[in-house]
Amino acid sequence: MDLARIADLPLEPLAAAARFHGAVVPALPGDADLLLVFAPSDHTHREWRAAAVAALARAHAPRRINAVVSDNEAGIASALTYLSGADGLTGQYLPLDDAGAGTVLPSAA
Repeated sequence: MDLARIADLPLEPLAAAARFHGAVVPALPGDADLLLVFAPSDHTHREWRAAAVAALARAHAPRRINAVVSDNEAGIASALTYLSGADGLTGQYLPLDDAGAGTVLPSAA
């Protein structure tokens, strides 16, 4: 699975989406499955990013394309490892939580 870091997008969501589709998408690497890595941003970027990743995955099937949002290298590496082995997972936009999920409580039986 190739990794493509998406950087230097404008702060305004519409301008960021325009630059992503106009400049970034045409330059994405070849034929391998792909993990896009977006830098963290505010909530105004979530919808266009999720829609873009889903559309790319549909357009390039059976190639798998997913995205994560993080600036934590360990988190990105873990996501890459997981997604590389998750053969049926594509078109997902996954913000990573660097703070951790917290304690996992057992379910009541």
